[in-house]
Amino acid sequence: MTRVLVSGGTGYAGRFIVEHLLANGYKVTVGGRTPPDPGFFSKSVSFVPLRLDPDADQIEAFDNVYYFVHAAFGHLPGKYRGGEGDDPQGFRHANLDGTVRLFETARDAGVRRCVFLSSRAAYGPGEPGVLLTEDMHGRPDTLYGEVKLQAERSLLSLCGHGFVTASLRATGIYGLAGPGREHKWASLFDDYLAGRPTLPRVGTEVHGEDVARAVRLLLESDTVRINGETFNVSDILTDTRTILSILQRITHCPHPLPPPAETMAGNAMGTCKIEALGWKPGGMDLLRQTIEHMVQQEPGSPSAS
Repeated sequence: MTRVLVSGGTGYAGRFIVEHLLANGYKVTVGGRTPPDPGFFSKSVSFVPLRLDPDADQIEAFDNVYYFVHAAFGHLPGKYRGGEGDDPQGFRHANLDGTVRLFETARDAGVRRCVFLSSRAAYGPGEPGVLLTEDMHGRPDTLYGEVKLQAERSLLSLCGHGFVTASLRATGIYGLAGPGREHKWASLFDDYLAGRPTLPRVGTEVHGEDVARAVRLLLESDTVRINGETFNVSDILTDTRTILSILQRITHCPHPLPPPAETMAGNAMGTCKIEALGWKPGGMDLLRQTIEHMVQQEPGSPSAS
């Protein structure tokens, strides 16, 4: 059974990755600051302390590890862009220098393959309506995007026959949260159901399970097809009105929806590269199913019946 170390495995995105790998026969070790609570994952996992600290020697965390999936990221709660708060230097030190040190440590420990969870923020703002593809030059306009882009480049510099590397530029991730946690749209849904104003917004979304399947593809695909490559992971270009219209139909809420956003001005992400490996996202059907499950899991929410 292949052992995978997933840094940040208890995080919002990391939990999807851990659960998917467990369901597909991998032996998973979660790396982080604190162990997961009992029952947080559907199956038992190992735990090793792991920090985003460029000055720490953490090679023992990689003992008997075949693959490394780096999904950890230090930021203010609930914020990625702007997650540095008033400490940009500390943010860069942990998330760039600390990340690069983990990449180097994994390589030195004999890890065979490393997958980095990057972000569409590495592109920066695109011209209205332009499709974002992996051959574009990244021009991030946030420290978050800059750190992700520089970490991608650092990982690329380490790749070789004995250390296969790949980066996934994921867009906004949605899905059911772990036990005792709220999903990303919890506040938005609460505002709408309570009749409070909600602002129109356009963006790209992908389900956490689809991200996890992309991670597994990069662990299992032929080396020549993925080594040193970056892959977009995105699904639907949508807006707040569309998301809330699904909630409205499920709950029969009488409150008016926000006005539509200009989706034609948004930037979808091209996913031809990851699709060539066999990846296919869930689309609008999965979005509708997920929102229905979110409603069903919310205590006191109106029933779909």
